[in-house]
Amino acid sequence: MKHQLLLQLALFAIISTGVLSAKAHDITIIPQPASIDKRQGEFTLNAKTSIGYDESLKELATYLQTTLSTSTGFDLPLLQKGKKAKINLRIDRSKVSAEEGYRLEVNAKEVNVYGATPGGVFYGVQSFLQLFPAQIYNAHTQKNVAWTAPAVVIDDAPNHPWRGMMLDVARYFYDKEFVKKFIDMMAMYKMNKLQFHLIDDSGWRLEIKKYPRLTEVGAWAGPKDKRIGGFYTQEDIKEIVAYAALRNVEVIPEIEFPAHILSAVVAYPWLSCTGEQHEVPLQHFISRDLLCAGKPSSLQFLSDVLDETVALFPSKYINIGGDEAVYDRWKECPHCQALMKSEGLKEAGELQGYLVNVVSDMMKKKGRTCVGWEEIIMRGEIKNPVVALIWNNAKDSVHAVRTGHKAVLTPATHMYFDFPESKTPGEIKAATWRPPFSVKHCYEMPINDYSASSAVIGVQGCYWTDQFIHGDILRDLPQLDESRSVRYAEYLMFPRLLAAAEVGWTKSKQRRYDSFVARLFTHYVRLDNKDCYYRLPEPIIVSEEKASNGDITFTLQPSVPGSKILYTTNGDYPTVHSAEYRSPVTVSKKSDFHAITYVNNRRYSLPIYFAPDYSAYNKYGTFAAEWTPMQIKKADFVWTFDVTGKLWGNGQYEVTFIHTEGESGLQLGDLELYKRDEKMVSVAHAAVINTTATTTTYALPLNGFEAGTPFQVRVKAKGVNGNTTSGLVFIKKLKEQ
Repeated sequence: MKHQLLLQLALFAIISTGVLSAKAHDITIIPQPASIDKRQGEFTLNAKTSIGYDESLKELATYLQTTLSTSTGFDLPLLQKGKKAKINLRIDRSKVSAEEGYRLEVNAKEVNVYGATPGGVFYGVQSFLQLFPAQIYNAHTQKNVAWTAPAVVIDDAPNHPWRGMMLDVARYFYDKEFVKKFIDMMAMYKMNKLQFHLIDDSGWRLEIKKYPRLTEVGAWAGPKDKRIGGFYTQEDIKEIVAYAALRNVEVIPEIEFPAHILSAVVAYPWLSCTGEQHEVPLQHFISRDLLCAGKPSSLQFLSDVLDETVALFPSKYINIGGDEAVYDRWKECPHCQALMKSEGLKEAGELQGYLVNVVSDMMKKKGRTCVGWEEIIMRGEIKNPVVALIWNNAKDSVHAVRTGHKAVLTPATHMYFDFPESKTPGEIKAATWRPPFSVKHCYEMPINDYSASSAVIGVQGCYWTDQFIHGDILRDLPQLDESRSVRYAEYLMFPRLLAAAEVGWTKSKQRRYDSFVARLFTHYVRLDNKDCYYRLPEPIIVSEEKASNGDITFTLQPSVPGSKILYTTNGDYPTVHSAEYRSPVTVSKKSDFHAITYVNNRRYSLPIYFAPDYSAYNKYGTFAAEWTPMQIKKADFVWTFDVTGKLWGNGQYEVTFIHTEGESGLQLGDLELYKRDEKMVSVAHAAVINTTATTTTYALPLNGFEAGTPFQVRVKAKGVNGNTTSGLVFIKKLKEQ
């Protein structure tokens, strides 16, 4: 609380001094540059401004010309090196040594952008664009804008060579235009690695000429009238890769195996151990059908697919997935067992290490390095150096150091953007198998500064789309030209993507969250001009002052330029018709006060929300559910409540029911745990809780946990002597299994 209050006071000081205002000449670049030297004067862009370039930078000069001309309406001329220009793009290793570094010099007469490589010059251009008013990003000509940028000298280079994002188009297909927009947004914030998650149980998205059924069959799910899916042709991929290359984004394809490959098994059943015919699923789950490691035909399939993939993607990396494999099929498969015997392997899981070695040998011959989720370095000795994406256990990065591999930090706790930002009731549908995390939590992810000897080479955010295959409510409606999936993706990724970008780019000693928030304030309008949706932040609480009588006075400030604050004092959520905040507001109870950021009648934030305090029940674990008299029946009934996100892996749990109010009792009977519609556990139990016996606890073993999968508890119940009973349910994990 003390830290939060200090941050709020800092923000108030920032706002009061005008730093959070959208002044034209504030330098609010994200990610924070290494060195900024602000000078006197400003550069003015006009219709006569010319762009000069070295011969190798012609495409980049055209990119800058198009970007500036689109919003300003100026027809800016291009001039080759040697001719006098107002804006100059130059390769000059005497001024810049770092591969992706740049030097940006802006004065009243001219602008010079230097880099050791085209990528460095591109990043200098991005910083130059961020010096202009936000309308510079608009796709339409803007009138009455002073196109000026402050005089400045910036010397800058990234702290980490890997600054990535993972886009999951396998669970839910995003078209080529969205992928290109996503690349634009990455490039705007100097991120340079796109992990393209093309393959999963729910869809195969990459055209492979030798295996046409992968996209004819494996790219689609559901009946004809409700069919969903899609894929990228090889021509689409070439276009995406070229688009990304100009923006210094390396597209790394992910060909997932041995698990998460059911879409291929549906197309070619002989790829699995059993040869059974399946369907492409409409609901997320982790299929037990792995690629059969023991069949030569499976290895030939991998070789053929990877040959075509490598030909399409010039990246020096190839991602082979490797996570969440369950080895039951391999244990039963005669082909896999024979291979284990011939290779001297004792455990079925070691076959995964065998596959990684086979494929990494293939890729080494093609000059490629394999990348995969952290499991690829945890299943036996891996001969060739690989890059492990550390998503589950940060300590596994130490294993990468010990075994001579590299690691990229992409922990679900800080970098999985399919989790929501808050626990506020009304937050949009999102992943729940781990707690929500805020922009601040993302920004403060621990990571050491990079050096040439570092095993950890960078950081990566991940956006998964399995939520789209839990029903129809999130999918696009082409009949209405409605792209809700795009808005949904952008809402979850922004502004946290900006935080991840700064974590990857800026040295730890230069990163301060209060500085980031001050700069972020000015970027919301930039995102608006890029037509990029984002989660509107709640209003900023500058102070909470408690009077001697218990009343609390709230002082607020807007969190987005040009927004209003609407509020209520009766405990209800504000609407577009609620009172507008103009001065501090006093309430008798904290929970009575709610306030929203309001932009217009269709664009407003969730409210400021104060979660109930369950600290008195800490010994019972995590809050899971509550019951009130409205739910209780006098006859036998089954009470169902969701516990997705309350379970963390396999293990022994306790579920405790606590009576808190009311004269009636609650009779409880057998409890069942369901994963989707599959009964996982049934616990026989009988108890009555009331004002005298206030608690009862169920012992709940769990085996078969799947991340990202919904879980429900169903318990037999009945009101005793009426229904005036209220209470809480908590879940506590005792030990891992």
